[in-house]
Amino acid sequence: MIAESLNMSVGSVFTIMTEDLKKKKLCARFVPHTLTTEQKEHRIASSEDLIAAADEDPNFLKTIVTGDESWCLEYDPETNRQSSEWTSPGKGRPMKVRASKSKTKTILLVFFDSRGIIHHEFLRQLSTVTGAFYKDVLHRLLKRMRRVRLRERFLVGGQERIPFDRGWSYRLRENLG
Repeated sequence: MIAESLNMSVGSVFTIMTEDLKKKKLCARFVPHTLTTEQKEHRIASSEDLIAAADEDPNFLKTIVTGDESWCLEYDPETNRQSSEWTSPGKGRPMKVRASKSKTKTILLVFFDSRGIIHHEFLRQLSTVTGAFYKDVLHRLLKRMRRVRLRERFLVGGQERIPFDRGWSYRLRENLG
């Protein structure tokens, strides 16, 4: 882009930028969302519970099933390489705001354990994620787990919406099972 606008070769522009101006090209880093103090404390407590459980049982981490959700958008957002910029020495990595929302999007829910994906599903368009919706999803997950991971011990943990708690996960199995 610079080479074209100055009518110079890419190699010449690169030499001027790196050797003469001492600049380097860095990819933008996404800025994570800000957590509240309560959310940070919850993550610490959950992590401490997991560490304690792993210390008690070396196979504990193999028993965890977790999930994640991701928006699937209609367009391809800019890659890191496409968004990289020339920066001066001592300057930090450039910040990049996440791409604007697409008009067509859906949520992909994926659940996995230490061996791979167990269950996935797409949220239907115009559906609302509620507690009842997640209960149905977890019911389908448990049904799938019974087929895929027959007779294995498991726990269900997750992200902010489904806090990890050993007692909670066993109660979940009893209530849905």
